[in-house]
Amino acid sequence: MTILENISLKPYNTFGIDAIAKQFVTANSFNDVKSILSLKKDLFLLSGGSNMLLTKNIEKLVVHLNLKGITTRDIDENYVLVTAEAGENWHEFVLWCISKNYGGLENLSLIPGYVGSCPIQNIGAYGVEIKDTFYQLEALEIATGKTHIFNNSDCNFGYRNSVFKNNLKGKYIITKVTFKLTKQNHQLNISYGAIKSALENNQHPTLKDISDAVIAIRQSKLPDPKEIGNSGSFFKNPVIDTESFKKLQEKYPEMPHYIVSENEIKIPAGWLIEQSGFKGKRFGDAGIHKNQALVLVNYGNATGKEIHELAQHIQQTILQNFAIELEIEVNVI
Repeated sequence: MTILENISLKPYNTFGIDAIAKQFVTANSFNDVKSILSLKKDLFLLSGGSNMLLTKNIEKLVVHLNLKGITTRDIDENYVLVTAEAGENWHEFVLWCISKNYGGLENLSLIPGYVGSCPIQNIGAYGVEIKDTFYQLEALEIATGKTHIFNNSDCNFGYRNSVFKNNLKGKYIITKVTFKLTKQNHQLNISYGAIKSALENNQHPTLKDISDAVIAIRQSKLPDPKEIGNSGSFFKNPVIDTESFKKLQEKYPEMPHYIVSENEIKIPAGWLIEQSGFKGKRFGDAGIHKNQALVLVNYGNATGKEIHELAQHIQQTILQNFAIELEIEVNVI
């Protein structure tokens, strides 16, 4: 391992923000991570850089987690445990599982980032979340260097949330994640509207059919970070109480919504942003994508601070227009 100095993080975050790391090191193995912890430095963990907005230079030692490898262990004739190292590309891992006919992750195709960060956010899309197939993860405690195993209940998964975003934030380095996937009798989830429409003429869709449909839907709505800087969905879809929803529905009868529980209604944040006139707008090199109002973009030279200021402007406008507080999904650094 070599610790580098004054390294641009532009290639390491999907927003393409040109923040500088005072010190930078790549961890290619579990032993590398152990060695880095022995340095007793303040650390900034960086994997795929797909769920962060850098608004400043990083004074800590930036650790790029690049651990690779996939292993499997059969449970029985129906289930298999698949373990991926933290530095595996998420989408490539999903495609690998599909190629082996392992079911459960196909709806999560084309989500950017690495495997190690997916439990932190409890990533989800099209009716599926990580918690649905998550079995356990292995992590190193930064303070002690000891290895800990976290099972599903330990992670306290919620909507785009986990214990690693709350009580244990910044205290562990996730090194590998294990999923319990089906080998046969797959429990396909095609109830989401866009997927259902894409597969309406397919009576017996395969895992690949669902993955292909998800990829096509995402590509039609979401910009490729390699072409235009972004971090996917920037805001969480807000959940409001039924009484507040009914008041809004009187004014906006066409407002899309999803029933979460008897007294909770989820409203698409993208619809709120689009109704407020932001979709496709550009403020310098920071903007809102033309096809999906939920996605903030960097047209080339926007700073993280400029994108964050735009996000705050959107939040204030939504609060004024709908009395709804939008919560940022992306980690603002």
